[in-house]
Amino acid sequence: MNQCQEPGEQQEEEVTQMVCEEGDLKDGQMREVAVEEQNVLLVRTKGQYSAVGSRCSHYNAPLIKGALVGERVRCPFHGASFNVKTGDIEEYPGLDCLPCYKVKHVYRDQHLMPINIHLGITPVLNSFVISGPAALVCAETLRQHCYQGRIIMVTKDSLPPFDKPKLSKALNVDSSGILLRSSDFYQQYGIEVWTQKEVVSVNPADKAVKLNDGTLQHYDQLLISTGSRPLSCPGSDLAGVKLLQSYEDAKEIHSSGLGQKAVVIGASFIGMEVASYLSDKATSVAVVGSSRYPYERSLGPEIVASFKMLEEQNVKFYMNDAVTEIKGENGKVKGVLLKSGKVLEADVVIRIVEALPLTLFCQFMRTNIPDIFSAGDVASFPLTIRGDQRVNVGHWQMSQSHGRVAALNMLNKPTKIESVPFFWTVLLGKSIRYTGYGEGYTEIIFKGKVEERKFLAFYIKDEVVVAVASLMFDPVVSRVAELMAIGQIITKAQAQADDLSWLQM
Repeated sequence: MNQCQEPGEQQEEEVTQMVCEEGDLKDGQMREVAVEEQNVLLVRTKGQYSAVGSRCSHYNAPLIKGALVGERVRCPFHGASFNVKTGDIEEYPGLDCLPCYKVKHVYRDQHLMPINIHLGITPVLNSFVISGPAALVCAETLRQHCYQGRIIMVTKDSLPPFDKPKLSKALNVDSSGILLRSSDFYQQYGIEVWTQKEVVSVNPADKAVKLNDGTLQHYDQLLISTGSRPLSCPGSDLAGVKLLQSYEDAKEIHSSGLGQKAVVIGASFIGMEVASYLSDKATSVAVVGSSRYPYERSLGPEIVASFKMLEEQNVKFYMNDAVTEIKGENGKVKGVLLKSGKVLEADVVIRIVEALPLTLFCQFMRTNIPDIFSAGDVASFPLTIRGDQRVNVGHWQMSQSHGRVAALNMLNKPTKIESVPFFWTVLLGKSIRYTGYGEGYTEIIFKGKVEERKFLAFYIKDEVVVAVASLMFDPVVSRVAELMAIGQIITKAQAQADDLSWLQM
């Protein structure tokens, strides 16, 4: 976060260290250097040197392995982007900017160039009622732009905003390892967090929301980012049936799955991650999905490597099928009945079903109701890279981007959503990354071999690349995301060519 500060508030020690010669880096190149035991990313763009922190503020990934395009470096793992001149975070996930350092040229016989470092640098850092996963970024953006009014975040969770994508990958994670901000942070920036509360109705005429405890709260502007609600299923109220939404849900799934027969309903990314996690902990794991293969709708039928990875861990798949009823005995789950007639034994059932997003179309994340904005799964919006096609993208990174754009428009700073969708999934330690928007693609061009679990997939529509997925091909997806972000068209011919030098760093 960039704090709204008065100039000259802090005095910091300066350390100067010579790190390279003037000609050592060419335009578009990066180097990680150590200055006083602190790693710094040194970058040359348009003949100018700049220096920022070397690690992504999301999961601490080394940015030297990322993609540098123009004045932005994108994390190779999860797609966060940073301005190499200012350190500002310009694409999510992640919340904090990078520390930014001074670079000074000193011309001598060898044209050596030292870099000046400020040790201990901190990144340059009416009421709103906010609910949901985009809330934190929205609230932080308001404070970054010096908004001084009251900010309230309402969440039905027992925890303040946390890193939800971690839950399905590590169900037994400690709560301290997933909190996005500490309690001290909220206190420092005057952000009220109301946990275990839920907005049950909105009265736009009175500008008030009603909470599940019956209280009313008035607002000047409201952000709705409540996510999706699950589809119902007969028997879903039985003991042993779990729905992965909260931190407590994840802990319960972990404990109830140990040494038990587990059935995962839904072969989505989250469902597959849960199955992967339980594969060496449960007695048996079965996955039920409605498509022919996991990920078929998003990644295509050819990418079945992940499917086989889990089969090798004794995970059984029941595809082209669906659960019609969850069966129980004495109030406890005993099995699931499939549409095909099969009955699967189960001690625990994890529902990762397709959700029903209550979508609101938003220009500038603003709904058609005055002073009400929406973000995340509930919002459909014009996607820049697809010619402002109306889309609904339920990615964590997009939700955070929505929160930022909503805040700026709340402050009467008209801002469009221009983010490029980027997501990732992890199965048995292997990461599949994806960027773009592939809906309606007509062809996939592969590099590498899917069966060897090392591939790059270009999704083609109307002779251009509309999305890219990869396994063990980093940082190609990050680089493509940056090219898409600057409006560069990648043609089918480029994807087909044996020469992929246009993707080289």
